[in-house]
Amino acid sequence: MKIKAALYNADHLEYGLVTIPFPISRDQYDDTIKMLEALDIGDPRARDCTVEEIEGSAPSLKCLEGRRINVDELDYMVKRLDSFSDGELAQFQGMAVKMGLSDMTDLINLTFCCQQATVITDFSDLEQIGREHYMNLHGGCASMEELEQLDGVETALLLISENEGTITPYGVVYDNGMQLSQAYQGRNFPAYLYERSLIALTLRPIHTDANGSDALWLYLPTSELQIERMLYRDGMESEDFARLDVQGDNLPAAVKTACALEQESVFDLNAMCAAISKLTQADRLKLDAAVSFAKPESAAEIRRLAENLELFDFIPNVSTPEEYGRYMIQDSGHFDYDSNLDEFYDYGKYGRRCMERKQGMFTEQGYISYQGALSLEELMREDPGEQYQREQEESMGMGGLT
Repeated sequence: MKIKAALYNADHLEYGLVTIPFPISRDQYDDTIKMLEALDIGDPRARDCTVEEIEGSAPSLKCLEGRRINVDELDYMVKRLDSFSDGELAQFQGMAVKMGLSDMTDLINLTFCCQQATVITDFSDLEQIGREHYMNLHGGCASMEELEQLDGVETALLLISENEGTITPYGVVYDNGMQLSQAYQGRNFPAYLYERSLIALTLRPIHTDANGSDALWLYLPTSELQIERMLYRDGMESEDFARLDVQGDNLPAAVKTACALEQESVFDLNAMCAAISKLTQADRLKLDAAVSFAKPESAAEIRRLAENLELFDFIPNVSTPEEYGRYMIQDSGHFDYDSNLDEFYDYGKYGRRCMERKQGMFTEQGYISYQGALSLEELMREDPGEQYQREQEESMGMGGLT
């Protein structure tokens, strides 16, 4: 589900309008905030963006027109709505109208509970209405046996005859006793994964209980600016005032255990994830091997390996000198392999010779060796280009002194 919101600064109409598409894509977040800042709006906490117009596939959100909203709140809500089915969207819109909601906190909370309501958009299939109503009453879950035994028509007729529905532009709404959720309290957004991520990160203030509800959830990689804004929104002066819980199930296996991720900087973790996210699946396997080979001790060192994988030679799925030698002779393209001479090739001997020359190693992923001009320690310590520039500057400085 996509919408467009035309926003302006109500205190400075002369600044004009800016139209923002929601949800905001990860790679457009920084530019979006810059456009809002040009109008002196877009504060991480304040509701300082006045809505001129909303267009898109959720017309109920026109209730926000003329009201002040917070851009991150609207983005979070639209991301949740974007994952809704047509039926869930009808439940949200119907309940928003029935309850007369127009406050962002209430609308966000409605996304967590609107599925309890029943909204009838078509009365022609009573059996289906009854089944959907039964599912709504039972948290969206029911066994096949329950549904087979259910008389959907009777369930639908009881709903219609015994309950007073509310007619809305999105269907006839039955709230089923739904109470508005209190998942969102106006500060930290409840945990919600919208885009695929490498790390799900939970930050909790050091002074609070580990199971406290005031946690900040981040999904990496993301915009550094968004991390800064979420920290500010949470009230943390910096990440130093938080402890981390890290779930990195989508990271390459060796990366997950290379260092204590929960002791890393949020920004270093984000930079590492940003570098890994750009890799193909084949290169992620190569990074896994490079990490096993180089043994980095921090997220920053892993990032530099990910950014310099071209300096490694990697042959996947080989685990012995003989397999390595066979690959080099038959598949590497360095030789004109003749299958008629196969019995005369000593693959193991050639594989060991190559290993001695390249000083590589076998990992669970395959054989890997490093061919860069810098030592591995230097490669992981800092960006090679920055290091070269600094050395050149130092060399020129020394020359000037002599």
